[in-house]
Amino acid sequence: MGKLVLGLSAYYHDSAAVLVRDGTPIAAAQEERFTRKRHDPSFPAEAVRYCLAEGGVTLSDVDAVAYYEDPELKFGRVLTSFAGSAPFSLEAFTRVLPEWMSWKRDTIGEVRRSLAALGSAEVPEISVRRHHESHAASAFLPSPYESAAVLCIDGVGEWATTTLWHGQGRELRQVAEIRYPHSLGMLYSAFTYFCGFKVDSGEYKLMGLAPYGVPRYADVIRQHLIDVKDDGSFRLNMRNFEFLRGRVMTGRGFERLFGGPRREPESPLTEREFDLAASVQLVTEEVVTRLARTARELTGETNLCLAGGVALNCVANGKVVRERLFDSVWVQPAAGDAGGALGAALMVATESGAPRAHLAEGGDGMSSALLGPAFDDEEIARFLDDLGVPYTRLAEDAIAKHVAEELATGKIVGWFQGRMEFGPRALGARSIIGDPRDVDMQSTMNLKIKFRESFRPFAPSVLAEDVEEYFDLAQESPYMLIVAPVAGRQRREVSESATATGLDRLKVHRSTIPAVTHVDHSARVQTVTARSNPAYHRLLTSFKQITGCPVLVNTSFNVRGEPIVATPHDAYQCFMRTNIDLLAMGNFLLHKADQPAWREQGDWRDEIALD
Repeated sequence: MGKLVLGLSAYYHDSAAVLVRDGTPIAAAQEERFTRKRHDPSFPAEAVRYCLAEGGVTLSDVDAVAYYEDPELKFGRVLTSFAGSAPFSLEAFTRVLPEWMSWKRDTIGEVRRSLAALGSAEVPEISVRRHHESHAASAFLPSPYESAAVLCIDGVGEWATTTLWHGQGRELRQVAEIRYPHSLGMLYSAFTYFCGFKVDSGEYKLMGLAPYGVPRYADVIRQHLIDVKDDGSFRLNMRNFEFLRGRVMTGRGFERLFGGPRREPESPLTEREFDLAASVQLVTEEVVTRLARTARELTGETNLCLAGGVALNCVANGKVVRERLFDSVWVQPAAGDAGGALGAALMVATESGAPRAHLAEGGDGMSSALLGPAFDDEEIARFLDDLGVPYTRLAEDAIAKHVAEELATGKIVGWFQGRMEFGPRALGARSIIGDPRDVDMQSTMNLKIKFRESFRPFAPSVLAEDVEEYFDLAQESPYMLIVAPVAGRQRREVSESATATGLDRLKVHRSTIPAVTHVDHSARVQTVTARSNPAYHRLLTSFKQITGCPVLVNTSFNVRGEPIVATPHDAYQCFMRTNIDLLAMGNFLLHKADQPAWREQGDWRDEIALD
């Protein structure tokens, strides 16, 4: 059977479970996909059940459990932080201390009790790893490199906020560290909060907003908020932040620097928010690029691996790629805390002698991030028949051809195929897709499908063999975590008014694929191969044969405020409560016009918890 390690992350956000056999991930999922609670922080009981079932094992077969961070070290940081900011932190301290004293300090005991509650088996030994060690292992051990520099940047783990590692073979050696409260992730989250978005989930909105503004506040940030050295090391000016003192990120310091109070959530966006987003994004890119350059200098490596929440900033990743500091850059698809479960499990496995078997086969060890549950045609047919809804069943090639034909006429398709993705990105298994050539596709998808802000960009999926025809990207980007410019040959001459600002810039069509071209001519690219995702590759190939275009719009199969769909029930519910025209689920096609009414009245948006 091979040595089995169960990796866990829990109790902050994006709880997850991962099962590793002989150093190879065989199952991984976030708890939110099962509970339908976005960013669910609770113990990942359902994810554990899935992983064990997928592996065909029980808890008694598991050799070790790996937990992604050290609760004792974290508790020490919490106490020290509150003590250092007293008496201003008293209210926050009295709020969080009971939780820490009642169970959080004994997190490992809580994990053991929760695992025991899943069955009668004795709980295996639990190995506690450090937070950034887990990130580093998730970045390097499944990467396609025998050796590499490894850069991990996030908000905070126990104490570390930024770490640099040298990975060689099956070993990881820490080279440098920056400690809390000096955190690039916290800086970015502070601006997320100040611009009226939700911390720990709205950072990607701030990144998407940045191209609409100009970085007029960048110097203010450099002079008053963060002191960055040439090597990328930095310190925050804590007088202008509030996160050490209580439950908010910013206060009067930000108000003085940026001309007034924070934007209220859901209120109209103004030029100030556009420019704040542009400014902090520019500074973030500068810091990440300097850190990457230092990683190259200190390790001598020509390949770079990235993880941690800041590694989800695909614009900064793209900047590092374009700087050509490294021959190749690989980003862990579950770069945030969910991926910590993977890194912890892989660290325990390799320390026990497990090989990095994928290196002999070429490619990475993530199975294209398709590590979640799948549903075969019999299960899908049983669900549809029990529901009593009309559908058509076709062969694999016929499904791809039919869907491609519908897409070419402007239809929007829910695409539910194979195993669910691990990580925050839909990669062609649980996706909503459309025609990138359609000038109205972005606004239609945002407002009528996703029920979200109109400024949000969509990502292109492109056949890997055609990527350089459409994008200035000289390496693969399988996990949609690198932003690249749209190729010059695909751009259109535009006469954008000098007075056009903010969201008015959305109305300008800048390329042959306007639905995936952001206002700065960039795109968050996903490259697709037949090996990585055969079904999705067939669809892209069929669409290219029909239209000549090897690109599709790809966004996650969900609506605002909900996790990505996991089951046929989730997919059908989302299909019927949005303006998706067609659902392709396995080898089954469902047309919206053929479906009975799901609800007699009401609005799906009424049920969405807006963030």
